[in-house]
Amino acid sequence: MNLQDCYDDWQRYLASERQVSPHTLSAYTRDMDHFLAFLTGHLGHRPSVNDLESLQARDFRAFLADRRRDGLSASSIAREFSAVRSFFRFQKRYGAITNDSIALIQAPKRAKRLPRPLTEQSTQKLLDTAASLESGWQNARNVAIMTLLYGAGLRLSEALNLNYGQWPETDTLRVLGKRQKERLVPLLPVVREAVADYVKRCPYTMAADEPLFRGSRGGRLNPRQVQKTMQQLRLALGLPSSATPHALRHSFATHLLTGGGDLRTIQQLLGHESLATTQYYTDVDTAYLLDVYNMAHPSATTQNTAKDQRLNKLPSSASNDPSSRKNV
Repeated sequence: MNLQDCYDDWQRYLASERQVSPHTLSAYTRDMDHFLAFLTGHLGHRPSVNDLESLQARDFRAFLADRRRDGLSASSIAREFSAVRSFFRFQKRYGAITNDSIALIQAPKRAKRLPRPLTEQSTQKLLDTAASLESGWQNARNVAIMTLLYGAGLRLSEALNLNYGQWPETDTLRVLGKRQKERLVPLLPVVREAVADYVKRCPYTMAADEPLFRGSRGGRLNPRQVQKTMQQLRLALGLPSSATPHALRHSFATHLLTGGGDLRTIQQLLGHESLATTQYYTDVDTAYLLDVYNMAHPSATTQNTAKDQRLNKLPSSASNDPSSRKNV
């Protein structure tokens, strides 16, 4: 078996058995291509199956160092090396390529990135502003999508992949998530009303096997259109760059948690395979509550005002000179 056959088998495995999304498959393929391109220069020729079996730990470390010199962050390098590990793990399982040296390599640790939700006030203002922009069907569609993301915790891809026949007459929606995993999510009346308003305004016939959310020409809506709308609203309202469609899903989870929801239920609603993923929201919840406290609690407001007054009394030289601040 040549290397191309091994490569093709790995891709088919990811798509059919692992059932990764097209986006993930594309990313893994691109990352493995980077590794093979590096080996071509590193070895002086295009790598073969024998070459991959003969790689030493120093060769894998050279790849990591090369990607670091290219300016990749630790998380990006870790993601790329995860694809390389996946390739070698698959090949070993089916007896095509065996190389145990890769097990000796520890990829850079990924920095822990917490989800960045919007506050409840910012989320409501965002939805209200979106609803007031215009009365056309496309704006009604955008409002319906954003309300669905925030009201039911869907990923943008999950919402846009819905067909009209999948939209329920009851208050429970069946969602097909990552790796074709199904989950049930409740639909709030405000979500049902927003989608119903869009459907009523949409100029295209809604057939069961056709997209629920349509683009201007009637096809399935491109996610870039939703991202563009969020960008416009973000700029208009002065929201941070983290205010993306996916932030509405983060906001759904965080606001449920601050409202007393338990982690296991939120895990099921989000479709997380591991509870550890959902537990990130406990850190967000703490930070969120501190922000609310600092903005709203009388004691915190008084302390912040007093602190500002003390700083204003400092001489300009003391406030600008690091050594003066240290003495103060």
